[in-house]
Amino acid sequence: MSLLLQSPPSSALSSSSRQDGRLRFLARSAAPRFALSFQRSFPQIRASANFSSSLDKGLSTEFDAVSDLSEIVPDTVIFDDFERFPPTAATVSSSLLLGICSLPDTIFRSAVETALADSVCYGLESPDARMSCFFNKALVKVGSDLVKLVPGRVSTEVDARLAYDTHGIIRKVHDLLTLYNEIDVPPERLLFKIPSTWQGIEASRLLESEGIQTHLTFVYSFCQAAAAAQAGASVIQIFVGRVRDWARNHSGDPEIEAALKRGEDPGLALVTKAYNYIHKHGYKSKLMAAAVRNKQDLFSLLGVDYIIAPLKVLESLKESITSPDEKYSFVRRLSPNSAASYSFSEEELVKWDQLNFASSMGPAAVELLAAGLEGYATQAKRVEELFGKIWPPPNV
Repeated sequence: MSLLLQSPPSSALSSSSRQDGRLRFLARSAAPRFALSFQRSFPQIRASANFSSSLDKGLSTEFDAVSDLSEIVPDTVIFDDFERFPPTAATVSSSLLLGICSLPDTIFRSAVETALADSVCYGLESPDARMSCFFNKALVKVGSDLVKLVPGRVSTEVDARLAYDTHGIIRKVHDLLTLYNEIDVPPERLLFKIPSTWQGIEASRLLESEGIQTHLTFVYSFCQAAAAAQAGASVIQIFVGRVRDWARNHSGDPEIEAALKRGEDPGLALVTKAYNYIHKHGYKSKLMAAAVRNKQDLFSLLGVDYIIAPLKVLESLKESITSPDEKYSFVRRLSPNSAASYSFSEEELVKWDQLNFASSMGPAAVELLAAGLEGYATQAKRVEELFGKIWPPPNV
């Protein structure tokens, strides 16, 4: 996207695999992800006053058109393909650490080895404290390398096992930020990725009051998005495809049932509602739509701050050459102007607290949040197990 998470950030995390002898990090919707955003390489177009924009005479592809209306983030990155997809923002996570450790020739391998050779961590008597120290150092070492690589912000994952511990989340962020400060990484280049439990949202509120930028993830309901906006989160990430998948296989969620009754896709409807809430009421949060599955999803979300899309979708957009005489328009679906006329019920305009938040979380949000947390926690445990096997590294 030329995603300059310079006001916003990318979120994604990742798993790894090898393809054609190259390291590929995949951001799948069921697991933590690593995402790098890329820059546009074609002429831009501007939306007109009525928020629609047509392909002009010098415009080459559909990608050009959509990139001018939303920041586009690929959820798949090949590290040695920077020339094609120059990254501008990134996320460092336990999943990324696993990918780095699985191959000996990655550009970040030395960062992990340096973390595992840290004398401060080595001197800690408690095995748990030592492992936590190694984990933090590895995240920060890789994160600092990413800060040098991208011009935008780098989001650092906060341990999902702390998801229901507000003070634990805050301590973890402070620990990570201290490590970043020690190696002179500017705080404005950083985001901290926190699960959207009530405790995570409270942690975000307190951290943002200190000037620390937060990235709230695992948002599957309006109450989560609204509470995150009220907390002042810098970035709020909604998973469109996961909400849709739940709706296809389950029933009984009032929020989803209401969207279906209106003939709307529940994932797209949630992004639309959250965007309008943020912009109508003047909150500072930037909204990120993740788990976007196809071009139609992307077209339906144009105007949202960030869209994380599969590489196959982005490649299709780049390969779709559109001539000036073709009568195809890309319309901005979400805008501050349209948000101003959006109506909310009195129940939706409450000041969110823990009680009404808990009572408003439908079964979809509860189940999807639990599944996301379990996936993140599993990745973190795997990192610890791997570190336990490879520590101490050579020459230590």
